[in-house]
Amino acid sequence: MTIRVATVQFEPRPADKAYNLARIEHFTNAAARDAVQLVAFPELCLVGNRHLTKLSEEELSDIAEPEDGSSVTQIRALSERLDIGIAVGLLAEREGRLFNAYAVCLPDGAVHIHRKLHTVGYHGISEGDGYTVFDTPWGVRLGVLICFDNNIVENVRATALLGTQILLAPHQTGGTHTIVPFAENPLPLSVWENRATAPDTVRKAFAGPTGRDWLQLHLPTRAHDNGLFIVFSNGIGRDDDEVRTGNAMIVDPCGRIIAESRAIDDHMVTADLDLDLVSGSVGQWWTKARRPELYQPLTTARSSTSGTSSMPGTPRMPSTSGTPGAPSMPRASGASGTKPPSRQSPPPPTPQAQAQQRS
Repeated sequence: MTIRVATVQFEPRPADKAYNLARIEHFTNAAARDAVQLVAFPELCLVGNRHLTKLSEEELSDIAEPEDGSSVTQIRALSERLDIGIAVGLLAEREGRLFNAYAVCLPDGAVHIHRKLHTVGYHGISEGDGYTVFDTPWGVRLGVLICFDNNIVENVRATALLGTQILLAPHQTGGTHTIVPFAENPLPLSVWENRATAPDTVRKAFAGPTGRDWLQLHLPTRAHDNGLFIVFSNGIGRDDDEVRTGNAMIVDPCGRIIAESRAIDDHMVTADLDLDLVSGSVGQWWTKARRPELYQPLTTARSSTSGTSSMPGTPRMPSTSGTPGAPSMPRASGASGTKPPSRQSPPPPTPQAQAQQRS
């Protein structure tokens, strides 16, 4: 079984929803003409990104929309009309709280919303409290993690255990201010502004430690170790006082990049995903060899003490699923009771995925 997927890099204009929606419609129409079944756009592509860190809560509220607001309604209608899934980033309001959100509109009219779990640097924007994994009309199970969510290894593993075959990973990254050594660092705005006269300088910068090289440190590993496809979308160009580096790409469950953009402007790349690679991947094999009874440290805060710690060999873990000693899994949107793989002999207690239906 295969599914044709596209991922887009583009430069959104801050708070200019009309322009950003027009770009989304442009690429969606191009994808539909190419028989693409699902097209993914970057984090916060409807409103822009970095300028949000400098706004008051009142100003953020003016930009935000309800999760069923006009922008999502428009994209949902486009999805149904063109018979294509469309995934976009927005600033959403829900029950009086603001979220960095990602809406996946499916051609059957369903809309699934992921709320970013780790909102580092965004004051006034709340953090989500659950994973988003759901079934689709194509018989494929999708998951969503936004930007920094993907840096936390437990998040990707949890979505994999909830049955994700294709992980949508929308970002606004590259060229950011960071404490990461030998990786991301700000690119001078002049590099981007002079792209017409010095395009090779831009390409070199986008492929270097602050761009593609940074992505190679983690995205292929996440895909390989968890046995899933990763569809990475990103901003490109100026993002307030920083520069985003594009590099839209699709990584297969073996950790191989099967499609990527080297363009230094708005661009889309497409790939046919062979889902047999998921079930046959080493990541899936490793997942089946897990021993959850050993993983209590994953649910506790990191110790600040020094010295050597000894761990009991078979700690018992709290159970909320009715299985003695089994750890509880965070709930997932549309999870439908999916159970993560378990070892064959002897079978350890396995986490139970409980469904949390979201509108």
